Amino acid sequence: MNATRTHTVVDSPIGPLTLVRTDGALSGLYLAEHRHRPAPRTFGDVAATGFEEVTEQLAEYFAGHRTEFTVALALHGTAFQLRVWQALRTVAYGTVCTYTDLAAAVGHPTAVRAVAAANGRNPVSIVVPCHRVIGRDGSLTGYAGGLARKRYLLDREAQVTHAVP
Repeated sequence: MNATRTHTVVDSPIGPLTLVRTDGALSGLYLAEHRHRPAPRTFGDVAATGFEEVTEQLAEYFAGHRTEFTVALALHGTAFQLRVWQALRTVAYGTVCTYTDLAAAVGHPTAVRAVAAANGRNPVSIVVPCHRVIGRDGSLTGYAGGLARKRYLLDREAQVTHAVP
């Protein structure tokens, strides 16, 4: 049985985002110039509807009114990648962790490079917050959508977190 895949492209403050659904759940969120972006032919047909919930949650996120996403996800990867992506979902909004921290969180403290590779293959950027992972020395390192976008997302979260009510 083949999965039903559809996609759409929405605007955002960091450029166009390609959203992909598989059988009704979000399975891809790709930024422009996204490293490890699958071939567009794998995204399925363009759909005018079906992306309302994720589009609304992304708009709320960029407006500073949402700190976590609740859309259904259909993530496909190795067991190790799925563990890394699940661990990413525990990194709180407005905070960061290191690749070393993430490796420890998935029970493989010496697998920092493997964790970094899994992080880079995250198919739903922003929703699964791989942008919150930084280098051990506090530097911004690798982001599939580019370091400028990573900086924007981290700065936006810091602004919201430190805003005076």
